Amino acid sequence: MSDIIYIKNLEVDTIIGVYDWEREVRQIVNIDIDIATDIRKAAESEDIKFAVDYGLVSKRLTKFIQCSEFFLIETMAERISEIILHEFNAPWLRLRIGKPGAIDNASDAGVIIERGKKI
Repeated sequence: MSDIIYIKNLEVDTIIGVYDWEREVRQIVNIDIDIATDIRKAAESEDIKFAVDYGLVSKRLTKFIQCSEFFLIETMAERISEIILHEFNAPWLRLRIGKPGAIDNASDAGVIIERGKKI
């Protein structure tokens, strides 16, 4: 059994890219995250301490991304997944990072990764 909490279209500005001009301007990345969890204990108790607090996840990732300066979104994806898996004790996640405007004639380009094991 696997329940999922999710965050969709988290927009964060950061320094990201390999080209010289990309190192000098902040760009927006769009993040979608699915995090596996078991919501039953939180649902029974209505106590946030038994839930994955998506507000805290969002704040933690926003601060991390804004303070980061990655060359590749692949590296950013790995670091974000490490934070979620370790700091929020998630057994599994699916993460999509999009970089709008990265490719001419496309609205978005990016990566999707899955890490951990579904419960």
